[in-house]
Amino acid sequence: MLVSIITATFNSSHLIKKTYECLNKQSYSNWEWLVTDDCSSDNTFELIKNISKVDHRVKVFSNLVNSGAAVSRNKSLANARGDFIAFIDSDDIWAPTKLEQQIDFMESNHLDFTFTAYELIDSQGYKLGVSVDANQKGSFTYEDMLKKKATLGCSTVMLRASRFSDISMPLLRTGQDYATWLKLLKTGTNAYIFNKVLTQYRILPNSISRNKIRKSMRQWQIYRNIEKLSLIKSAYCFSFYAYRAVFRK
Repeated sequence: MLVSIITATFNSSHLIKKTYECLNKQSYSNWEWLVTDDCSSDNTFELIKNISKVDHRVKVFSNLVNSGAAVSRNKSLANARGDFIAFIDSDDIWAPTKLEQQIDFMESNHLDFTFTAYELIDSQGYKLGVSVDANQKGSFTYEDMLKKKATLGCSTVMLRASRFSDISMPLLRTGQDYATWLKLLKTGTNAYIFNKVLTQYRILPNSISRNKIRKSMRQWQIYRNIEKLSLIKSAYCFSFYAYRAVFRK
């Protein structure tokens, strides 16, 4: 079974090699890596092109204009051929057995949508002593994820491609991954946690995703503009999101 690994990249020349190295060390080797570069101003695109000349599992695409992660991921998704779809951001790292363990979990339990726990590392790759979703159990519905009962990190997700007719991401500059999980959960499937820490999520300074005000605004936008929730339900779900943002350990 082929796994299509989806990545959007922008000015990540200092980290993209480490991401490739973690893929190349996977115990499960039947994968393709589809990387779309979003008009990087450094040599990211050239680095990936050079990797693709040596490893033909690596497929490289580029945008004509800087368009954001959603457009970039969608271009990679449009070219994916895999039985499974996985995502990894250009600065994150997988454990060597991530693909093997997650595929076995999905096949053994006949699952279509899974995610793993992950841990935080700093810009230099040092562990910050924080694990996310490691204490979660079972599965999560659309209503659960409206309330953000799990974090569901993008670089941890794996999907069975045949289960979903449309995995493309809404054209949001941020939060497009969360909006996508909601879209997929609305089809009636659940997201199942494989609560082993198999991914390292890199915390970078000045990252858009680290800005709490912007994240809160994005969350509200998804409720109102993407999910079309009423004002009352949006406020209800947002109260859960805010509580977890403040008190989640």
